[in-house]
Amino acid sequence: MATIESVKKHMDAALEAVRREFATVRTGKATPTLLDTVRVDAYGSKLPLNQVATVSTPEASLLLIQPYDASVLAKIERAILEAGMSLNPVNDGKVIRIPIPPLNEERRREYVRLLHTMAEEGRISIRHARREGNESVKQNMKDHEVSDDEGHKRQEQIQKLTDEYIGKIDALVAAKEQEILKV
Repeated sequence: MATIESVKKHMDAALEAVRREFATVRTGKATPTLLDTVRVDAYGSKLPLNQVATVSTPEASLLLIQPYDASVLAKIERAILEAGMSLNPVNDGKVIRIPIPPLNEERRREYVRLLHTMAEEGRISIRHARREGNESVKQNMKDHEVSDDEGHKRQEQIQKLTDEYIGKIDALVAAKEQEILKV
């Protein structure tokens, strides 16, 4: 039964990866996770933004970044500009403010396409976990470690898990799509 647990663990990891990816997609309102992909060139290496500054949302359409060390303020600003997120940071010498503009219709559609691409990558990961689990079960059957009936039962369980996790990804996509498309 260890194979079912390992398959479930891989599928959980794939689902969590999709959730993290979705959190980085802009919805028109400010969230600190929006900047999770930003890497700042500071202290001799590329560090995630949240390791060199605090990111908060004082208003629904504003991100506020307070660096732990004022000397990296300009580097943070440059990293945000280079991240290609169409954001315009405003540096006042102590903090960086990023107004989050409302999304236009074309940009919303573009984000929805990006969501579907991310979701498909998650589905592929889940199907990959299914394939590995099924191969393991088939090998166990071939080596006579489990009976044919038990092997087929495990394959059915793996398929049910696959359907369940793909359904969860579909639900995440639908919810995030609604969030992006609502005006």
